[in-house]
Amino acid sequence: MTATLRPYLNAVRATLQAALCLENFSSQVVERHNKPEVEVRSSKELLLQPVVISRNDKEKVLIEGSINSVRVSIAVKQADEIEKILCHKFMRFMMMRAENFFILRRKPVEGYDISFLITNFHTEQMYKHKLVDFVIHFMEEIDKEISEMKLSVNARARIVAEEFLKNVSDFFFCPQGLESLSCLCFFINAFKCQTHRCNLIVCSHCVNKQKDRI
Repeated sequence: MTATLRPYLNAVRATLQAALCLENFSSQVVERHNKPEVEVRSSKELLLQPVVISRNDKEKVLIEGSINSVRVSIAVKQADEIEKILCHKFMRFMMMRAENFFILRRKPVEGYDISFLITNFHTEQMYKHKLVDFVIHFMEEIDKEISEMKLSVNARARIVAEEFLKNVSDFFFCPQGLESLSCLCFFINAFKCQTHRCNLIVCSHCVNKQKDRI
């Protein structure tokens, strides 16, 4: 754990421990209903002031508390487009399996990447400190997981690019000459100038074809 990450996680842990003082509370609007007040928001007096703990502009945690539930929303650091795609796919993979995580919400709060909903029933059935440990452990590992996936994607892209360029060089340096390579027209079309609609790479075979058409 880095020196800058430790105070951030300690602040999240302390806030969660304070917010998870939950109790069973029935709805004041509908008889014999017990819903998470942080979600339904039917009684303002049962809601606590939301707390945002921010490490930077892109990495923050929103903790919304109420008398019988707490909603924790996490924004994960995403430095570039690849990390945004990996984060979106990874979070979507987890949220599709939300029933296996019990406290995971199927849809995150707007502006965040993933949300957890902890109710009084969860704190009655599970250890409160274990729930806090799970959220903190998730925050510790998610950055590492995305970084590893990014390295794997880059390594795979490098291998694919090398193989592609190797095949291209085999086409261009064929011992039979370029004239016999009808497949070269594929590469010529691939490198068309989008502004003037002309070929940037030409061979005499294709030039003669163009003259015949004219």
